[in-house]
Amino acid sequence: MRLLKYYVASTVDGFIGHEDGSVNGFVEQGEHVTDYLESLKTQFDVALMGRKTYEFGFQFGVTNPYPWMRQYVFSRTMNESPDPNVTLVSENVVGLVRELKDESGKDIYLCGGAELATMLFDEKLIDEVVLKLNPVLFGSGISLLSGSEAPIDLELTGSKVYENGVLLLHYKVKY
Repeated sequence: MRLLKYYVASTVDGFIGHEDGSVNGFVEQGEHVTDYLESLKTQFDVALMGRKTYEFGFQFGVTNPYPWMRQYVFSRTMNESPDPNVTLVSENVVGLVRELKDESGKDIYLCGGAELATMLFDEKLIDEVVLKLNPVLFGSGISLLSGSEAPIDLELTGSKVYENGVLLLHYKVKY
């Protein structure tokens, strides 16, 4: 069974973006970016995204953000995918994720967003959290989670401190 990993950038105060969805303030350059891109290419062959996370790339003209992976976008409002390489899912989210986890292959990359992550945590489907903790405070914004039903216990399994102040934290989810 493959692992589902919530691999996400966050501020020290737990936000993955500003209220408007922008990420101004995150550290955009450094060794952590190279490590992140390398891990995406070597560890994962499926990417899961909520609609808002997927649409973030539209401002840069990106409709196929991870062309080397199978990509699924979960949305109740999009009618069709703007890219033939991205599968739009509007029903049976949990069932599909269970099927993907049961397949053989590399791990599954959950790149956001908060609502999708919360649903998958509540169903006990997320196995690990990989947090790119940026040395910045937003004060408000889009939270890592969107109202989880219960506390989620994590066990630190690894960490790396980058010279630019970014921390990479690996956690196993303890259900």
